[in-house]
Amino acid sequence: MKKMIVSIVAISCAAAAFAAPKVAPGAMAGVEGDALTQGREAKVNVDQFPKTGQASALSAPSLQGQTTIGKCYQKPRKWLVFELKYTTFVKWQDQLTFTWHILLESKSATEKDRDDKKAPYSYYTTSVTYANIPQGSHAASVVLPPSILERYGYAKAIGVVISNKNGDILGGQSESEVQGIKGGTLWWNDDEIMNARDKKTGDAMIERRQGLLERSKTIWGLVNPNDYEMVEM
Repeated sequence: MKKMIVSIVAISCAAAAFAAPKVAPGAMAGVEGDALTQGREAKVNVDQFPKTGQASALSAPSLQGQTTIGKCYQKPRKWLVFELKYTTFVKWQDQLTFTWHILLESKSATEKDRDDKKAPYSYYTTSVTYANIPQGSHAASVVLPPSILERYGYAKAIGVVISNKNGDILGGQSESEVQGIKGGTLWWNDDEIMNARDKKTGDAMIERRQGLLERSKTIWGLVNPNDYEMVEM
């Protein structure tokens, strides 16, 4: 299976990444240099990008105090938490939209089930729009619940595109551990990658799934709330 996706990706990644001057490590070709909106509104720097693999798996924060609510799970469970830190330089940004692309690898699932027939990779995407962003440092984040990690595995490729209220791309970045999918490319826009099939069985290599959540809809919304701006509903 891996050989198949490697052979496809070797061609398609080259098509997805187009020429751009001085692309920084991890920054996506195609959202740099002349492809970016120019001027003060365009100044959004990615300072810290979420990590692939086990580094993004975290235990949920504990709520202190007495409660009558009992525990269903006695063993610890991990969430997949993806946090990006960024800096803006204009006095106010009306809106910034972060579009996330997450690829999980099934063989890294923590709860194995031989009868659970699933594609080698699972793809999740969502967009989160923040409003009234003052100049300075901020964070953006999405999460996947424990059951997703347990059944579908760790994130092996992550991409984020940042755009303004007009839809102009201001920046972005992507990282990948998947052999053949290069970091710094718009791999989620490549039909050959996203629609790849196993040569022997004809089964899809990537299955699109739902469940990627904006952090404020989860327990993680209680952690460092001042780092995040208002989410537009």
